Amino acid sequence: MTVSITDVAHAAGVSASTVSRALRGRPGVSDEVRAHITAVAASLGYTASRSASSLASGRTQTIGVLAPYVGRWFFGTVLDAAEKVFSAAGYDLLLYNLGTPEARKRFFTKLPARKRVDAVLSLLIPDEEEAAALRSLGVPLATTVGGAREGFTAVGIDDHAGATSAVRHLVNLGHRRIGMISGASEPLHWTTPVQRRQAYLDVLADAGIVHDPALEVDGGYTVEGGEHAMTALLADSRPPTAVFAQSDEMAMGALRVLRRHRLKVPDDVSVVGFDDHELAEVVGLTTVAQPVARQGAEAARLLLEQLDRPDTEPPGHVRMPIRLMLRETTAPPNP
Repeated sequence: MTVSITDVAHAAGVSASTVSRALRGRPGVSDEVRAHITAVAASLGYTASRSASSLASGRTQTIGVLAPYVGRWFFGTVLDAAEKVFSAAGYDLLLYNLGTPEARKRFFTKLPARKRVDAVLSLLIPDEEEAAALRSLGVPLATTVGGAREGFTAVGIDDHAGATSAVRHLVNLGHRRIGMISGASEPLHWTTPVQRRQAYLDVLADAGIVHDPALEVDGGYTVEGGEHAMTALLADSRPPTAVFAQSDEMAMGALRVLRRHRLKVPDDVSVVGFDDHELAEVVGLTTVAQPVARQGAEAARLLLEQLDRPDTEPPGHVRMPIRLMLRETTAPPNP
């Protein structure tokens, strides 16, 4: 049976008009109630009538999503949360997978999204020329990576502050030989590895610790990359007593290698990650938690709000909260 807006209203304990406002991102509904209604609508499989919405608005009822790596946990989690919000409001997604320089160049040269989408959610960081191309589409734009950018609503975190808390935690425990498993910013113009690396360098400098380039290894933001990086760090003549991994997936790879080498965590080596991956608590990983799914949902909600209220100035930068989660993988260095 088709689920109606009345069914959603009854299940959520609110009026049908409140459901309509909540799912279309309109004002007059608190964030808590909006989240509740969205969850109820998703659980019931409710979607607004696309044909009716299209006739009334003259829109395509489609949101374009630009993603560099659909299969990776962070991007998959953001995309899943955003899709639930869009779907509940009667919008389809048109996904552009731009994980290679060739695919990316082809997209920004031809701009196949023109006249096919009502808004764009970008999960990659466009350079100035690419950003100008997206602005030329004349539709609302949002992103969940990088900082503020002209014409975009950016929903994200303070990467520098998060990495600072992670590395400072290791320093405060007494560690002085601190390694870092990072990722490269090119060719996708990522600012995340740059900001997290700068935080690492800043904390070391503040603590009077001389930076050793040998303790920085690229892990490519994957579990396998974390394994290779940790193996390289252990091969150093003076291996680290603690490691900051710029993502939990790399941290999990590091933990696997340490276990393989019969090294105890945190007795022999402390490890701290970043993200609070769904498996982080399972392995007891100390990490910097960021609300990944909430970022996707909030970016989607703000895009819908811009579509419904085009004359309202959209927020430029929405910063989400982060916090250090202390678990079992960090401790003072073993004398």
